[in-house]
Amino acid sequence: MPNDPPSVCFVAPNNYAVLAGRGDIAQIGGAEVQRVLIARELVKRGCAVSFVTLDHGQPDAVEHDGVRVFRMCAKHDGLPGLRFIHPRWTSLCAAMRRANADIYIQRTSGVETGQTALWANQNGKPFVYSVANDPECDRRLGAKGNWRERAFYKYGLLHADRVVAQTSQQQDTLKATFNLDATVIRSCAPDPGDPFADASRDAALAERRVLWIGRFSRQKRLDRLPGIARACPDVQFDVIGSHSNPAPEIAAAVDELRQLPNVTLHGFVPYAELAPFYARAALLLCTSDWEGYPNTFMEAWSQGVPVISTIDPDNVITTHATGRRTTTDETLIADTLTTMLADETAWRQCAERARSFFLETHTPTAAGAAWFNLLCGLVRR
Repeated sequence: MPNDPPSVCFVAPNNYAVLAGRGDIAQIGGAEVQRVLIARELVKRGCAVSFVTLDHGQPDAVEHDGVRVFRMCAKHDGLPGLRFIHPRWTSLCAAMRRANADIYIQRTSGVETGQTALWANQNGKPFVYSVANDPECDRRLGAKGNWRERAFYKYGLLHADRVVAQTSQQQDTLKATFNLDATVIRSCAPDPGDPFADASRDAALAERRVLWIGRFSRQKRLDRLPGIARACPDVQFDVIGSHSNPAPEIAAAVDELRQLPNVTLHGFVPYAELAPFYARAALLLCTSDWEGYPNTFMEAWSQGVPVISTIDPDNVITTHATGRRTTTDETLIADTLTTMLADETAWRQCAERARSFFLETHTPTAAGAAWFNLLCGLVRR
């Protein structure tokens, strides 16, 4: 029927860990979490939703929470030099065909952007590209990837029927650099319930715990943390994240952090087990050089945790007073942390504003409704 909700397929090779709740697969990032949250909201609205992911031993077309998962090849299948074509590209196309969706969605720049766009265009299916971070909006492609990844990404971006941005800043950059009109849909995070219903928020301040979460990549600038931690000896830092092959300066920072008595390195923590870390944190710290719209911000705000950050997407931290924007100077970051932790009244007010901003802007219900309306309009067109 013309008015039936559209069927949707997310092309997301690395998404099976979040979909299936597999803590043994360390492939969890903000993009993976966002896809699953939106997918579940679309299921609630009557959409048939599927994913294309890598093979982790799961059956083809297995279902998780109402979402079917079609399997492409395993990560290391095929011969070096040839695997790009077969089995990676061929199995991707075969899985998209089996999904047989009305609309195909892909997020994060890479060869899959162009491959998905090409297949969708050839088969008369609308293709939606969703921006994952700021450098994707720049013609330089954030200096990311090899020539093939950049070429396929740009082809996919320019051949998308719709482009979805996380922020107005991304929207403006896409218009200025690619002359593309993007739709802004804010990202979302689960609502854990009222964090002020008991005394846990006040206890978090008393413990003076600061949480840092992210990949151990150059972008996240973990190398700033040792200096900050040394300048705040009375603050306890919980660090969550890992990297199989970190840059030398990041590896050196990890070694430094291991020696500090006020730092605990927790390594990789499955997404489903992160909530208790937010619940006992007084502040979330971001030391990145650039981001898109970090999931960690929304997850922190949902639990009434203010954010201290070197970046401020769309100036929401400053405008809505959900934390503090700081410079990249380690001494000034440390001063910002200690100042906020020392003022209980200001911290409490900031925590309450953070929770209110989350409820007004970043619930899955609001994001799901925006995506549903966009997809229904695309099918009608």
